[in-house]
Amino acid sequence: MHPVFISGIGTGIGKTLVSAIVTEALQADYWKPVQAGFDDGTDTGWIQERISNSKTIFHKEEYKLALPASPHIAAKEENVRISLDVIAEAYKALPATNEYVVIEGAGGIFVPLNEDEFVIDLIAKLRAKVVLVSRNYLGSINHSILTAEACKARNLDVAGWIFNDQYMHYENEIARWSGYPSLGSVPFTENPDKAFVQQQAVILRSALQNAL
Repeated sequence: MHPVFISGIGTGIGKTLVSAIVTEALQADYWKPVQAGFDDGTDTGWIQERISNSKTIFHKEEYKLALPASPHIAAKEENVRISLDVIAEAYKALPATNEYVVIEGAGGIFVPLNEDEFVIDLIAKLRAKVVLVSRNYLGSINHSILTAEACKARNLDVAGWIFNDQYMHYENEIARWSGYPSLGSVPFTENPDKAFVQQQAVILRSALQNAL
């Protein structure tokens, strides 16, 4: 399977919604290797409720941590150390059921997974193609360009941006400044249900297939 890693410019920017849309568009498998906090359910469960196709397989989290905090802190609470080697071995052991597996990260690319390594290190270790998610808020241009610069510094293979929420006129500027293309924009909705995910998947499918 080809790994497609969904990351972005921070926390609360819509990575899980975009992960659902990309999963549906590609009829890919889905994997969230590190889940921190699940009182309101897991990201895997949320996406599972919104996928319409019958091909997607949902793989079990490698680390499922109770505390809704930075993964390295949540892990310490349970006397666990998140190991990138363990995650990489778990990835290799995933059954090759579909052409793509969508891997959802935690927070932004510099969220720490342990005392030494970050999400960006996991992306590199998995040799995954990256889809970056950006959301419209004051400061998002700065956060988007900083994220892009970090990806370039680590020589990550970035497919492009998916913009989330109501953008004004600067998503094309972010794409131009970053050097990474826009794959599309997901409009704001108060009800990101199965029908919405399916609709957006149809819209983004061609751009995703061409970029990946």
